[in-house]
Amino acid sequence: MSTEAVASAPAPTKSRFHWEHLVGLLGLVLLVAGQYMGLFVAPPERMMGEVGRILYTHVPAAWLAMVAFTVAFVTAVAHLFTGRRGLDWATEAAVEVGAMLNVLLLIQGSIFARPTWGVWWTWDPRLTASAIMLLTFVGVLMLRGAVRDPDRRATWTSVATVLAYVNIPITYFSVKWWRSLHQIQSSPETVADPMVFVLRLNAFAFLFIMIWFIARRWRLAQTLARADEAPPLPAQEAT
Repeated sequence: MSTEAVASAPAPTKSRFHWEHLVGLLGLVLLVAGQYMGLFVAPPERMMGEVGRILYTHVPAAWLAMVAFTVAFVTAVAHLFTGRRGLDWATEAAVEVGAMLNVLLLIQGSIFARPTWGVWWTWDPRLTASAIMLLTFVGVLMLRGAVRDPDRRATWTSVATVLAYVNIPITYFSVKWWRSLHQIQSSPETVADPMVFVLRLNAFAFLFIMIWFIARRWRLAQTLARADEAPPLPAQEAT
């Protein structure tokens, strides 16, 4: 390698400890504690018995999937008004993490439905809306992958995210708007205190882990975007 090549090569960057690692570690600790309490400390659900223990991961996954998609909606709207590239990266990160939680939600819901409803899947309004929720946001990611121009991709991603978000309130209120197999939303007044505490503990665990995933995915998107940028033209020597 020539001396000129060495001189022009970028200096290696030192690895830094990012703030999200502390948040992720806290989430992991809470998840271990929450799952232990959900399996061995919390009382069995009155109607479903031991099967109801899956709710300590199923319900937080449902909550946080919608939270992640809400983050994506907010950053998408903000990007449409500001054009800031970092908001586009945040939208991409939040949509991917939300889709991951949505998949977990549907898998756990099927596992839960088999012993309680007798089927793995039924076209219940809540289940159908949850499946559509996943498909629409996967569609956002597919659209994003099909567009090569960064500015156009960012704009189209933001618009598609806003349109996909229309299904979120439909999914949330579906159990109130239509009578179905799926139970309506519970509240602290309708759930025993030990179960409320464990649910909240696991919800915060999922929240912190979700923040870690979104932050790491944002940094990956930033790195990939910078790698795709055209290198600056070499300066010409004065004659």
